[in-house]
Amino acid sequence: MAIQKVTLDKKFNLFSEQWKPKIIAELNDSHVKIAKLKGEFVWHHHEKEDEMFLVLKGTLTIKLRDQDITLKQGELVVIPKGVEHKPVADDEVQLMMIEPKTTLNTGNVQNERTALPEWI
Repeated sequence: MAIQKVTLDKKFNLFSEQWKPKIIAELNDSHVKIAKLKGEFVWHHHEKEDEMFLVLKGTLTIKLRDQDITLKQGELVVIPKGVEHKPVADDEVQLMMIEPKTTLNTGNVQNERTALPEWI
């Protein structure tokens, strides 16, 4: 298998849809994903997986039931499994996530926002 570098700007230019994570690399039993976010997502939690949000561009607010966490470019947070949360992006955010391959973007909720990530 050939080792290849990933250029994030090129990958982000390949898609425009919001809230649909794209897989850009594989690391052990995890996927490295990127996504574009704008607007409000749904309240959800992940029963078995922690979730890491790394903001590459923009400002993202992660709403928790007892507080809000605001992330700016270059900041990250890990939401532990079982913690209910709701991402909100007033303007477009470019985001990277590293999470187990089994992680579903809407966690315990299945609706029109549920997306199976695709490789790009």
